[in-house]
Amino acid sequence: METKVAVIAIVVENRDSAERLNEILHDYADYIVGRMGIPYRAKNINIISVVVDAPHDVISALSGKIGNLPDVSVKTAYSGAGE
Repeated sequence: METKVAVIAIVVENRDSAERLNEILHDYADYIVGRMGIPYRAKNINIISVVVDAPHDVISALSGKIGNLPDVSVKTAYSGAGE
């Protein structure tokens, strides 16, 4: 199955969503290439970037689950490599 590389940008505005977010990311661990989290204390938010290599439908499902969390925003950027 063809895979895509994508970066999922996540902004968490309420730490109460962090536990469920980590559970979701754990469920998709086989597709995660790397992850970087930045606590931005001045604004009381956390910014996380997750690089994945997965089929398009898997990336969409992951982004959708994250986007359904309360006080969490998500955007996904896909690589054009391999097109």
